[in-house]
Amino acid sequence: QVQLVESGGGLVQPGGSLRLSCAASGSWFSINAMGWYRQAPGKQRELVAAISSGGLTTYADSVKGRFTISRDNAKNTVYLQMNSLKPEDTAVYYCNAHISAAYGDYDRAHWGQGTQVTVSS
Repeated sequence: QVQLVESGGGLVQPGGSLRLSCAASGSWFSINAMGWYRQAPGKQRELVAAISSGGLTTYADSVKGRFTISRDNAKNTVYLQMNSLKPEDTAVYYCNAHISAAYGDYDRAHWGQGTQVTVSS
């Protein structure tokens, strides 16, 4: 019913920038909060940034001041602008969205397939 597709990952040098995009497709009643998580090898998945349907944002301390999350509700898309990238930002980045399938339903978490971000000299 719902698919989340990420794009924009790749290899970048320390100090560089990348912009990730995640577009939702399918059918639903509403998309609520959206966010980005990441998982590095040997580590647990962690929240990077999240944004509410009204535009309220939150960030992990490790990325504050460097990353910016935004969304375009008309395009059903969430973005993550990543600046001043560091090697420790290397991870698979996953898009997350809380989506209500029908009016009155609790929203459910949906996940994208992930996109690799590698920060290396």
